[in-house]
Amino acid sequence: MKTLKAETHELSKPEVQLDIINNHNTKIKSLSKFEDKLDGIGLFPLKPTGIEIFQMNVGYMCNMTCKHCHVDAGPDREEIMSKETFEYCLEALKDSDIETVDLTGGAPEMNPHFRWFVKEAARMGKHIIVRSNLTILTTNKFSDLPEFFKEHNVEVTCSLPFYSKSRTDRQRGKGTYDKSIIALKRLNEIGYGKENTGLMLNLVYNPVGAFLPGDQEEVKQEFKKELKRTHDIEFNDLYTITNLPISRFLNFLLMSGNLEDYMEKLVESFNPSAAMGVMCRNTISIGWDGKLFDCDFNQMLEMETHSDSVQHIKEFDLDVLNDRDIKVNQHCFGCTAGSGSSCGGATA
Repeated sequence: MKTLKAETHELSKPEVQLDIINNHNTKIKSLSKFEDKLDGIGLFPLKPTGIEIFQMNVGYMCNMTCKHCHVDAGPDREEIMSKETFEYCLEALKDSDIETVDLTGGAPEMNPHFRWFVKEAARMGKHIIVRSNLTILTTNKFSDLPEFFKEHNVEVTCSLPFYSKSRTDRQRGKGTYDKSIIALKRLNEIGYGKENTGLMLNLVYNPVGAFLPGDQEEVKQEFKKELKRTHDIEFNDLYTITNLPISRFLNFLLMSGNLEDYMEKLVESFNPSAAMGVMCRNTISIGWDGKLFDCDFNQMLEMETHSDSVQHIKEFDLDVLNDRDIKVNQHCFGCTAGSGSSCGGATA
């Protein structure tokens, strides 16, 4: 499957996506605006609580092209973070008390400077999280990465749509489940996900269809039970993430006729407690080209940080960024629906 960008699809344009989720038809136009919901609970303009997580999208290249990918990642994407931009990131981290570096993509492992950067960030004493699709760890070029992760005490957070083969392959492609199980077993073998090793292995679950994820703790226990029973696999935690109505998932909603109902569900499920804990309040997102965003979703919509703030990693200023107004739009309802959603799972 090609990416939307490779197909020169209209939905590869951020402005088209934003127009659809705001103005697609009369019903969409009639839905409450996200900023009005925030204003109603005294949270507009939305402000940071203090940046704790330095999330770097190191490139949109990926060995997979998953149906619901909000990044529109795939093998045909050429956007990749340069070593110079990595160096700007290290400079920013060196002068801050931010402790967590969160590496994402695409498949972040495919960036040619990935290993060098992990070593440098680890040398600084930063806690490093890598968001892996698991299948990349079964390829020849990257099969030694589990040991590399262990050497640098990297926390591994992995995508696994479900504990069954059919549902996983339906979302991410034929053969994905089997490869994911091979990778998880390898990580278990060297201590990841095991008690008292300190090697953290987390799973990420997002629904296959146009519905919200279930209770995070219940889903976690279900995954633990089934993966242990069927494959003797263990892991530390599980994060539920709501599919946001952008990019390839937006295309799915339009093609399946679910856009109006899904947007209405997100708006009606707005949870003030979840809004208090949205990840953009404690995270800064750095794009592959060094541009700054309030979150990874805003990055995909090319909604850079506010013009009154810092907009490129070269000019990183933690005090200014901690005082910025956070940009919001209708897709943000995905992070505040029900129990909330973030890169760290439920927020309420």
